[in-house]
Amino acid sequence: MIVTKTREELEIMRRAALMVSKTLAMVAAEIKPGVTTLKLDSMAEEFIRDHGAIPGFKGLYDCPSTLLISPNEEVVHGIPKDVEIKDGDVLSVDCGAIVDGFYGDHAYTFAVGEIPQETQDLLDRTKNSLYLGIEQFRVGNRVGDVGYAIQNYCEGFGYGVVRELVGHGLGRTMHEDPQMPNYGKRGRGKKFVEGMTVAIEPMINLGTKDIKHYPDGWTIKTRDMKPSAHFEHDIAIVDGEPRLLSTFDYIYEVLGITSNEEDPYRWKD
Repeated sequence: MIVTKTREELEIMRRAALMVSKTLAMVAAEIKPGVTTLKLDSMAEEFIRDHGAIPGFKGLYDCPSTLLISPNEEVVHGIPKDVEIKDGDVLSVDCGAIVDGFYGDHAYTFAVGEIPQETQDLLDRTKNSLYLGIEQFRVGNRVGDVGYAIQNYCEGFGYGVVRELVGHGLGRTMHEDPQMPNYGKRGRGKKFVEGMTVAIEPMINLGTKDIKHYPDGWTIKTRDMKPSAHFEHDIAIVDGEPRLLSTFDYIYEVLGITSNEEDPYRWKD
């Protein structure tokens, strides 16, 4: 069942999403060769708690960490380890936070130093596909419209669109209806309505769409061991249109990136 939100609830969800946004920006400033993903996780938990929020992942489904950090061929759900980041890595960092009973949940994939151009293209295009999906999240459209937009764009470059892992509704629980696949057929699936809130999160592989699960019960890698990219935003439907609850602006400030990609979807106070 889809749980719609009031304007007041959306304001709380925006605070939760922005808590995640600020945490990811803090992490962005610390990502460099020689730093361990375990250290980043510790810093993120301290940052979230210091700001009066609760880590959203830690303890959820027995998750042992505040961040899920997935380097290179890891798609998602990588558990932070006492392993150093290396120059040339790409690093998906996924984070959740709870503010006043509501969840924020989003992700960004970082390049560490110089990476191959084909990998940079994968990151750029995966992020582009996120906004193509967001554009379709509006009253009257359906789940399949979002999935089709992402799939059609990414498969046009020969990329693998992961099937087993999907976006989701978001609110007082981390995973609400509806599921939001990154593939689909236009005009199919549940219809979008005012006050819906979802996390859209393309998980796109440089090679095959096929994945494999590792014995730790969390880590998921590409079957061909080629790089994967993952970007995620929290979005609400307000006055029929998609409005971002989360933002990459704080990350871009740290990284020195100028972008107007969020302008059509910015929250309106």
